[in-house]
Amino acid sequence: MKRFELLIKGCCDFIVCLVLCIILFPLLIGISAAICLDSKGGPLFFQERLGKKGRTFKIIKFRTMVCNAEKIGDGLIVKDETDVRITKVGRFLRKTSLDELPQIFNILKGDMSLVGPRPPVTYHPYNGYSSYSEFAKQRFEMKPGITGLAQVRERNSASWDDRIIIDVEYVNKFSIFLDIQILMKTVFSMRYKEEYTKE
Repeated sequence: MKRFELLIKGCCDFIVCLVLCIILFPLLIGISAAICLDSKGGPLFFQERLGKKGRTFKIIKFRTMVCNAEKIGDGLIVKDETDVRITKVGRFLRKTSLDELPQIFNILKGDMSLVGPRPPVTYHPYNGYSSYSEFAKQRFEMKPGITGLAQVRERNSASWDDRIIIDVEYVNKFSIFLDIQILMKTVFSMRYKEEYTKE
């Protein structure tokens, strides 16, 4: 039964994202232009992340910070939206989560899903897939998602260890119905959240 639901999940991911690409094309172009006019550098941000089975892939986001921001100031940590590395357009994109839109291309490529555990960078919270415990590795049994159970339950307020527990819970309890619930809660939280620390 779970294998059949995973097949449905994969088909729905592809179809939904293909439709979104067509519908959102003008918006994607507009955001890209705004980013380039606001600060030096290209509109997209690429970063290596750990995906299913620990395989490495490059996640795609709209750039919300100055170029090479990871090598400036607090590195990966963004304490709040007043971080000087965040651009004017980037602050709006982060607040509305529009910076996540390019990940639909990751889904079309087969690297990600609409719903699943968020993909960590290759060196945090642990250095590489092999450094995760056997329990934590369970979170990599499914494709990473744009949103997930940990995000709608805790946003980014929980520690990585706590999020891993929730991610493993999602993998073990996966169902199409659960995915639908998570997507609905994600849309709701996007409408009413004020600010949060991005991954």
